[in-house]
Amino acid sequence: MSQPARRLLGLTGAPGVGKSTVARALVEAWSAAGRTGAAVGMDGFHLSGAELADRGLADVKGAPGTFDADGFAALLRRLRAGGEDVPVPAFDREREQTVPAAYVVAASVELVVVEGNYLLLDGPWRAARELLDEVWFLDLPADLRLSRLIARHQVHGRTAVDAERWVHRSDEANARLVVASRHRADAVMDVASGRVTRGTAAPTDQGSGSGAAASTSSRPRA
Repeated sequence: MSQPARRLLGLTGAPGVGKSTVARALVEAWSAAGRTGAAVGMDGFHLSGAELADRGLADVKGAPGTFDADGFAALLRRLRAGGEDVPVPAFDREREQTVPAAYVVAASVELVVVEGNYLLLDGPWRAARELLDEVWFLDLPADLRLSRLIARHQVHGRTAVDAERWVHRSDEANARLVVASRHRADAVMDVASGRVTRGTAAPTDQGSGSGAAASTSSRPRA
């Protein structure tokens, strides 16, 4: 019996919107339907702290230029091709370090949900976008997204003051880049409701409010 064709679904959106949470939920729903899925994050391609320091980029960690975009695309090519178990790196937020080969996406996996901030950007990120079947843009009201993001930084060791300062200086600069690429998405998901709207006509407020209009099923297309 032939192996079902593998699908790669991308999830993008501003920092703090819930990409990894949604990715896990979609994989769980897919698995509950008797299919095989796995979630893969772009964060495993952060450049090391030492490399960022050498490049003078430590203060903008998380910006597009602080990731190995070519390495990320190379991983997606292997996942796209299928036929082999593929080791995947991850990012340890406690240690602020990448973990090589943190887990493996098995050759049998039918759906890979790929999440990351920059899936719709131009430049070195375009190669990654071309390897994805679809990209959904995740939308969430700004006040909720920012409160989640600040809380996350505090959980991982920043003080409340430092967390808020980092979010507004660094994360929000990255958020503006992400939102500017939204028009390239295949669909918009309102994270609060789970509704998915095909196309990008629904208004967004990653900087000031949410809104997906008429919804379709949130199940990935087979």
